[in-house]
Formats: sequence, C-alpha cells, structure tokens
Amino acid sequence: MDMSAITAIKASAPVEHALSEQPAWRRVFREDALSVGLILPLETHPDSAIPTMRDHVAMAQRAEAMGVAALWMRDIPFYDPAYGDAGQIFEPLVYIASLAAVTKEIALGTTGIVLPMREPLLLAKQVNSLDQLTNGRLLLGMSSGDRPSEYPVFGIDFDTRGERFRDAFQTYRTVSEQPFPVFSSPRFGQSGGSLDMLPKPPYGRTPAIAVGRAQQSLEWIAAHMDGYLGFVPGPAALETFVGSWKDQVAQSTGSETFKPIAFGGFLYLHPRPDYPFRSIKGGFAIGSRSLRHFLEQAREAGVSHVALNPKVTPRPYGDVLDELHSEVLPYF
Repeated sequence: MDMSAITAIKASAPVEHALSEQPAWRRVFREDALSVGLILPLETHPDSAIPTMRDHVAMAQRAEAMGVAALWMRDIPFYDPAYGDAGQIFEPLVYIASLAAVTKEIALGTTGIVLPMREPLLLAKQVNSLDQLTNGRLLLGMSSGDRPSEYPVFGIDFDTRGERFRDAFQTYRTVSEQPFPVFSSPRFGQSGGSLDMLPKPPYGRTPAIAVGRAQQSLEWIAAHMDGYLGFVPGPAALETFVGSWKDQVAQSTGSETFKPIAFGGFLYLHPRPDYPFRSIKGGFAIGSRSLRHFLEQAREAGVSHVALNPKVTPRPYGDVLDELHSEVLPYF
C-alpha cells in the first residue's frame, strides 16, 4: 500500500494545549491521579451472553452520583455466539447520545469503536456532533476489533485491519479538526479543500485513545493518539506496563507531554474483601479491599484510569456498586 497517498498527520500537539479544558478529559485523566470508570452494560449477567438492559438509566445516574469518572461503551456490530458476549447491545454512539440526556457530568466513552469497520468521514460528523451536544463529555476509544467473523459481513479483509486503521484514523483526524481539509486516501475518498465539515470539536479535538494495540506498534500509538488503554496487568507488571508507554511517549513527542495510560477488563468482585488479585479470561478477580490496594499500586506506577466491567460477578449490580462506593471510590 502506498502510504504517501494518505494525508500525513503530524504527531499530536501537546495535550495541554488542545485538551486541557475538555470536560471529559479533565474528569478522567489527570497527572499523578487515578480515576475509576465502568464498562457497560450496567448489570451483571455471568450466565448469559446477552444482558437484559433493565434499569440501565437508573444505574448510569447512580454511577454518576457515586463519583464514577466515565461510562464506557463497547462496539460489537454483530453478536457471535462463539464469543458469548454481546456487550451493551446498543450501538455505542447512539447510546452515548441517550445517556447524555439523562446524566449531567459523567464522561461518556467508547472501548472502542472498531475503526476499520467505520467510514471515517461520517464518523467524524457523528463524533464532532456528539462532542458539541454533550459540551465536551466525549472520549473516543478506538480499536481494530478482535472478532474475525464480523469482517466478511462488512466485506473487509481481516488481515488488513491494521493498515485500514491507520488510513481511517488519519482521514478522520484531518476531516474532524482541520478547516476545509485537504486529504487523499486510497480507501476513503479525497478532497481538495473546497468543502468543510461542521461542527468542529468544541475543545479543538475529541480525545482519541487506543483500546488495545489496534494492530499498531506502541511507538505509533504514542506518536499519533492521545492515550492508551490496555489489558489488565498483574500487580508485578504495573511498572513495566507504565514504563514502556512513558518511554515511547517521551521518544515520540517529548518528555513533557502528558499522554495517559489506562487499563480495563472484566471484574469478578469476590465476596471476600481481602481476596487477592487473580487473572481470569479478559480481566481479574479480586476482593474490594484488595482492589483498593491494587489501584493504589497502579496510581503510584502512573496509571491514570481503570475501566471495570463487573459483568462476570454473580451478584446484583447494585450490590457491586454499593461495595465499590464504600470500599474503593472514596480513595480515588
């Protein structure tokens, strides 16, 4: 593929210039601090692949009142029984618009939009509109997708998703942020600068973070994106997890640039508060007091945000929120 055909996007400008006033960014990502978010659906359903979505508005409002920093929506276009997980069912950007109408301040994000399956020009229109309508409460997590069964439905080659991600991302950023953009993409059209896209993001740009590696090198993510949300590291791996990211950011953009690192996954909140960290598929099991200590370790290591999905906990979701409220959230 001729990479010269894609509009060149320079490494992101220092975040403090473009994003320091964006409300979602300020709520979720702060240097030397750690915030806690929840991955939807806001219910536990360990024995079912598909949630009921009952009481989801009430639970979103309750999470906001408790001080949860962000609600994160996954992008799963088609349900594949082989994976046994339908996410929150609703399309994430539509769902964000709905939740924005019933909440006031909580950040609303995606973990993540499967970018190779998205048309980036329309995505820019949708994201800019949402960021404007929510007054900057939007965080855009982007991924390459991990379900090969979905790609043939869209007529896209699964093996090219890494190249397609870069092409779509660069086209999206150009059209989203630049007035009367000039671009040429081998997949997504071209423009000589006679057309503009409105609206523009209300705070310069909508924060774009990589969810997983998205088939990219850590160096590319550090140079082009605003942050990185990876899979859950064990306590002993926290320093390496953060250190490798910070090294890449320093090399790519300069040591003074703050680009946050986060992690997320399934949470099995064990009934024993002191139950120690144990890795499970897609996440970890832990008791509430041990979770607090683990997150304190993560904060000390330099992690800025943790996104938890208690789907796999065999207890009512309200009980999980109560325990997080009393044992974990007050410390962060």
